[in-house]
Amino acid sequence: MATPNYGFEKRQKELAKKKKKEEKLKQKAADKAAGIVSQDDGSDTDTDSEGDEAPPASTTPQP
Repeated sequence: MATPNYGFEKRQKELAKKKKKEEKLKQKAADKAAGIVSQDDGSDTDTDSEGDEAPPASTTPQP
């Protein structure tokens, strides 16, 4: 009986994981380009107000 080639099995598993990860990244990029915000990434790019807007008028008194 032939001995199992664990190195080959490990490499195939790593390649499958890498392919799946790349497909997820491509899908996320396509969704972002289409303007769709996914629920699982934890960020809401449509509602972020960091640096894009002027600060509220009530926080800076004007003379």
